[in-house]
Amino acid sequence: MKILCVLGRNAYGDAARGEGYEHANFLPSLRALGHETLLFDSLDRALYPDFAELNRAFLDILETQRPDAVLCVLLGYELWTQTLDLARKLCPGPIINWGTDDSWKYAQFARFIAPHVDCYATTSAASLEQAHRDGHANVVLTQWAAADTALAPPLPALQCRYQVSFVGSAYGNRQRWVTDLAQRGIRVECFGHGWPNGPVPAADIPRIVRESVISLNFGDSGLHLQGWRLSRSRQIKARVFEVPGAGGFLLTEPAEGLERFYRDRAEIATFHAADDLAATIQYYLARPDERDCIAIAGYERTAREHTYTRRFADLLLQGSKLTQNRGAMHDAGARAALAELTLQHRPGIGLRILREALVLPLSLIFGSRRGGRAARRLLFELSWRAVGATTYSAAGWPGRLFYRES
Repeated sequence: MKILCVLGRNAYGDAARGEGYEHANFLPSLRALGHETLLFDSLDRALYPDFAELNRAFLDILETQRPDAVLCVLLGYELWTQTLDLARKLCPGPIINWGTDDSWKYAQFARFIAPHVDCYATTSAASLEQAHRDGHANVVLTQWAAADTALAPPLPALQCRYQVSFVGSAYGNRQRWVTDLAQRGIRVECFGHGWPNGPVPAADIPRIVRESVISLNFGDSGLHLQGWRLSRSRQIKARVFEVPGAGGFLLTEPAEGLERFYRDRAEIATFHAADDLAATIQYYLARPDERDCIAIAGYERTAREHTYTRRFADLLLQGSKLTQNRGAMHDAGARAALAELTLQHRPGIGLRILREALVLPLSLIFGSRRGGRAARRLLFELSWRAVGATTYSAAGWPGRLFYRES
């Protein structure tokens, strides 16, 4: 099967942040299943002048390459809802979207995108239930996993290079956790955007994990608006599977449903607060044999049940069932439809004035770079609440005004 993957080559489209997680893990796993993969980079804003050209390029590759299926990892309005509808007419197989943060993005994103794809895969059981209550029968449950290519049995603790490590960006409350541990005499070697060590190549992450006695995972998301209140959500991260799969010992905050995948203190370990975290680290550093037994059990469970080849084999089967007997129509009106959408997308003088009115005061507060992002976020939060799905269409104001900042 030829699968067109719509996602970022780099994390958030920024080469300085290193290779994107999905690019590093999804494509090799699909190839391991025997599929041919094509990449459409939907996050690099330097590739196209605006979302209109990005959407045009997507439909071009769909028509020229004729993939059997499309796997998207959409973060916002990279592909318009109308473009996704056209794609379903041009592709004989399923258009699948993998939702990344539905534990908090369902209300603002997933419920608007799900009607425009054949299969929407969510890692949030609560979002699945809500989607089905909302009538979105094409939403299915999946979960993050470990890449088969990164599987490796654990090293004994006494052979590890690092005592405690963390790999991931320095956002949210992660710096506070690490600083608190340092004040207690526990040094955490941190790798990723925002840490002194900086990002590391995706290929190096499994090695760092395997060479660490303890690998940490913090389950909270960054700050986001829940209603109009700033909050965080606890969710199962990809790192939960990545660490034991690479032969590491995982020490993580708990999250809803985690017990379905691993046994606490038998295959992984969890912590609940700062005192508990420090005490648990000291406990396992002092008991390398017990640590090794848990790491081995976690690795074996991951290799047996939690790999991306298993996840994608199931997901592609579900997507194919939802689109069985559908042949590609190669709609002759697709280009005309896109031309009309492009006209809807071009901002007029009124919207350009609105952009400046939003950006100028926020730039005075946050600086020029962050001011533009803050203006986009403000408009987005107003838009999805006021006009819902229109936010993700060609006519949506956030995409029309804030291409570079999106």
